[in-house]
Amino acid sequence: MAFPPPKFVTGLKCFVCGSTYQYGNMMTCPSCGIQGILDVQYDYDALARYFKHESLNHRPLDHWRYRELLPISSEISLPNLQVGSTPVYDSPRLARAVGIGQLFLKDDGRNPTSSLKDRASSIGVLKAIEFGYTTIACASTGNAASSLAGLSAATGLQSFIFVPERAPEPKVTQLLIFGATVLKVKGTYEQAFDLCREACVEFNWYNRNSGTNPFLVEGKKTAGLEIVDQCKDHLPDWVVVSVGDGCTIGGIGKGFQEMKRLGFTERAPRLLGVQAEGARPIVDAFCSGKDLVPSEPHTLADSIAVGTPRNWRRAIQQMKASSGDMITVADEEILEAMRMTARLAGVFGEPAGIAAVAGLKKAIEQGIVKSNESALVVITGNGLKDISSAKQAAGEALHIEPNIDALSHALPVLSMSNVLSQS
Repeated sequence: MAFPPPKFVTGLKCFVCGSTYQYGNMMTCPSCGIQGILDVQYDYDALARYFKHESLNHRPLDHWRYRELLPISSEISLPNLQVGSTPVYDSPRLARAVGIGQLFLKDDGRNPTSSLKDRASSIGVLKAIEFGYTTIACASTGNAASSLAGLSAATGLQSFIFVPERAPEPKVTQLLIFGATVLKVKGTYEQAFDLCREACVEFNWYNRNSGTNPFLVEGKKTAGLEIVDQCKDHLPDWVVVSVGDGCTIGGIGKGFQEMKRLGFTERAPRLLGVQAEGARPIVDAFCSGKDLVPSEPHTLADSIAVGTPRNWRRAIQQMKASSGDMITVADEEILEAMRMTARLAGVFGEPAGIAAVAGLKKAIEQGIVKSNESALVVITGNGLKDISSAKQAAGEALHIEPNIDALSHALPVLSMSNVLSQS
């Protein structure tokens, strides 16, 4: 079945050379090769006549409420899973602990496969169907993979997933339960990425990799659209996002700029990008003003352990557009933030998502973010995705005999543990 093109999409534009192309099944700029990441262009003047405040009032609470701002055909059937409209929590106890006036958490671990990546995969499977594919593939350190597997199951596509051998077992198990064919690559994420790209060409599979597929970032930008929609009366000064490939923060930033352009807000929040100290190529490029230099990643935050990020230009563009900044955090700071966020805000995030909390705390200590400002942290994935890291952060249970004397003996230890957890 042939589908009409998305109504408001005007074409694609290269981040490197600025060339523009007609809308179609393209991955990267023909002139610039794999470095030539493309950006979806829209007719915002036409959009402004259709996409208004009142138009959202009676729409379902999912990310399809922003359909005009997404590159999908008006005649294509949407997946049955609810993606988006994840909750935003005011977290005063955590705010006091990190040293800021007001702190909100947007828990994207509440999406169908427990990560923000569902936003991207929901677009990816629809593009595959629109362009006539029956099979879709991606390379991932975990979340994008499980997301694609779940959305493929919901739409009837066959999925092939390439993961590095270090991918956490809970994430691999999630892939398998959704019926994906999982290929553990004996190498790095970058090697899995390259092999996936070659396989898509060789076997005519649709390539879902958000690093090079221009349409996937449009799904991630719905987190930015939502933040403006949900926080219109108290839009935070800063939005803090962990950074791996650069797609998520780049997409969220684009969402902010679009909502500003369309009159939904007078200002866009400033972006704070957070990378792990052991995987910081975008931070180094941002600070130096030079092109990105690939590196070998070393961090427990597997979802942002990316040594050769493909979307670094988009990420830096959006941080500069928002007058934002970047910072790095050590793995020990991430583990501390996991405990703090769970015990003071009741949100259990995986290391990559919680890295943003650690980054905010450090940015306040360094004076990048002021203590009288407000911030929203995007928690990009659920803590159950990486149990081994959670166990490092949580500590051990106490073992006691089944009698009251043993319990009485343990109570002083329990009391001290509770005091330490609140400090």
